[in-house]
Amino acid sequence: MYFLEKKKKFIIEKINEILGDDIADESMLTYPPASEMGDLSLPCFSLAKQLKKNPHETAEFLLKELGIFSNNDFSLQVAGPYLNLKFSDKILSKVLEEIFEKKDKYGRSHLGNKKRVMVEYSNVNTHKQYHIGHLRNLCYGDSVCKLLAISGYNVIPVSYINDFGIHVAKTLWAFSEFQKSGKDISRIENKGEFLGNLYVEATRKLKEQPHFKEVVNFLMKKIESRQGQEYKLWKKTRKWSIEQFNRIYKEMNITFEHIFYESEFIDRGLEMIEDLLDRGIFERSKGAVIANLEKYGLGILVILRSDGTALYPVADIPLAQEKLEKYNLDTSIYVVDNRQTLYFKQLFKVLELLGYKQKMIHLAYDFVKLPDGMISSRTGNIITYEDLNCKLREKIYKETHSRHPDWPQEKIEKVVNVLSVGTIKFEMLKVGADQIITFDINKALSLDGFTIAYLEYTFARISSILRKANNQKISCIEETPQLNEKEHCLVMMLAKYPEVVKKATKNYNPSEIAKYLFDLARVFNDYYHQVRILDVNKERNFRLFLIKSIKQVVGNGLELLGIECLEEM
Repeated sequence: MYFLEKKKKFIIEKINEILGDDIADESMLTYPPASEMGDLSLPCFSLAKQLKKNPHETAEFLLKELGIFSNNDFSLQVAGPYLNLKFSDKILSKVLEEIFEKKDKYGRSHLGNKKRVMVEYSNVNTHKQYHIGHLRNLCYGDSVCKLLAISGYNVIPVSYINDFGIHVAKTLWAFSEFQKSGKDISRIENKGEFLGNLYVEATRKLKEQPHFKEVVNFLMKKIESRQGQEYKLWKKTRKWSIEQFNRIYKEMNITFEHIFYESEFIDRGLEMIEDLLDRGIFERSKGAVIANLEKYGLGILVILRSDGTALYPVADIPLAQEKLEKYNLDTSIYVVDNRQTLYFKQLFKVLELLGYKQKMIHLAYDFVKLPDGMISSRTGNIITYEDLNCKLREKIYKETHSRHPDWPQEKIEKVVNVLSVGTIKFEMLKVGADQIITFDINKALSLDGFTIAYLEYTFARISSILRKANNQKISCIEETPQLNEKEHCLVMMLAKYPEVVKKATKNYNPSEIAKYLFDLARVFNDYYHQVRILDVNKERNFRLFLIKSIKQVVGNGLELLGIECLEEM
């Protein structure tokens, strides 16, 4: 149990002891809007009703009674209907000792109680472009996994790749046209990116010449037969896409325990249809096979079209069955954009009708926009991962080289690698999943504002101060000096970190971590400009201990966002 949790529990226990009943609970304790008002605040409105007093009288009553239990650990003050509490500097400094002891484990909890949770994310399509919309899914899913893991869940990160479907046939049709032109494919280095460009070209040509759709449909049937040259070409080109995905995952420092493919489940799904028709879960309608979910308010889920072509549920249902049964899950989480919200409600209902009782969650997220419009992999109005990564690296390299012309190439490359990946991840995670992201490269690299560059610069600044202190051995605080307002505020912010992690985990919301880190960095930088940390005086050891604790928490938080920290930049 962390410092704040223990103190809140103690305060509420004493309030209930005073009141003679379990009326108050820890959720009643809030944080004042300004640090000078105190560290904790108890609004007395609901308690006033119980005591049949007005809120101000209730606050005054509790001030008198609760003060007996303070042991000089905290002071109390009434502000209208609020009872505000401020911790003593000595007791609050125990937060730093907590961080010193736990280090990278500071923020861990047993919230999940080792429950088994599978998180499926990065559900990309082979034979299509990998763009910044996919990156939001990738970064969000990875950070959710990290939050669940630090909160005591047994997390299984997996990916599901759509390697079948009409989009594949479109790309391979364009590929056959490319081959007819006599161009040499062996000269193309990034063949996965090449396939994505062919898909865009195929979509444009099919719009201009719709009669070729019959050729594409025929090509799809040949692939589905798993025989012949078309199937061999599918296997060959599929490998190119998968190699591209694996390279991106490696560059982004993201790993999966397992990767599922649609082609592994489509046949199983087709085989189960007759059984589910017999059981009444599916039914025939105008030549199609459907799940009629209207009585649940979920409309109609089409399984097979009237022409016999399979839709998403044909593979998704057997995939879900394998995940729930083989991995013995308590919860199965799907990270997929918000266009699929109804579909997942329908899918979960079908699985429930099949007898599955495990918790299933769809984590939806909104789109990523460019400054001039929305993304569409069909029109090519996108920034691909390759384009984005290249532009970021160029800008970061130029800026780093201009700031440090004497640095060796290897050192500059380290900064470029960390900052390019960190920029992508931070921009994708710093806002809630329900908000649209407008990805602006120039703003994302600013050293001023809500950016990873600002946080990395803060981390590097603290590292520099500690180096200048000649790595002085910083031990636990023997005597706490009187803290100035910023110091007290900083320690209190550090005390809140475990709560922030818990809240972010419960809400599947990494942006809570990003916002917390930015606020912490902002207050630290204000503090840095106000005091001389390295002055040789009685405050020196405490101040070094404080900034080392801030560095630890910033590092812990960035780890939850999947971002490496820079000692210099």
